[in-house]
Amino acid sequence: MFQKNLRDIILGGQDGIVNVLGVVLGVSAATSDLKIIIVSGLAATFAESISMAAVAYTSTEAELSEYQKNLKSEKEDIKNDREGEVEDVRKVFRKWGFEADLLEKAVQKITETKERWASFMMQEELKLSKSQIEKPFYSAVVVGTSSLLGSFIPLLPFFFIKEVLASAYLALILSATTLFALGFLKAKKTVGNPLNSGIKMMAIGMASAVVGYIIGYILGGKNI
Repeated sequence: MFQKNLRDIILGGQDGIVNVLGVVLGVSAATSDLKIIIVSGLAATFAESISMAAVAYTSTEAELSEYQKNLKSEKEDIKNDREGEVEDVRKVFRKWGFEADLLEKAVQKITETKERWASFMMQEELKLSKSQIEKPFYSAVVVGTSSLLGSFIPLLPFFFIKEVLASAYLALILSATTLFALGFLKAKKTVGNPLNSGIKMMAIGMASAVVGYIIGYILGGKNI
């Protein structure tokens, strides 16, 4: 569960930062009107957060639906081919090193109830576990909130600094630092090289910022 939460938090936060950073830099390159920059950033912030929450909801709902479909299929297999399914359980325990009486006791324990039996086969045959699937609404809240919070990072300087160029530079620095920290944390808590992961995530964000800036610079009047 922790890994899934961490993935959702980083996914939402990264997407919010990258999307809004590209927008505010692009608009900043086109105009020196702080109101327009902030309104554009806020529009992108809430649109992106709602979109990310919706995607998280529908994708998690799809995962849950797929799990339920496979579980139903597994229960039908148990009902229609009990001996074959018992042998499948036996094969799993043999692979784990169970033998003789211990093997048969383990098989008997697992096959006592259809629910336990089906869940066991789901995990061992299909590598699917319901505990790894979050509730759709919960996943939507985590991703949406992370995206919302991340989106405000590149936008904050424009609320407090009236000079557009200074705000844009500070937004870039804050966003780059946060993206590096997210990438570093991701590798630290899972697998991979924290430094490489941080640099990679930061580079992705900066690429988005460059694209946004170039579009604003070319089409909007070359403000900065």
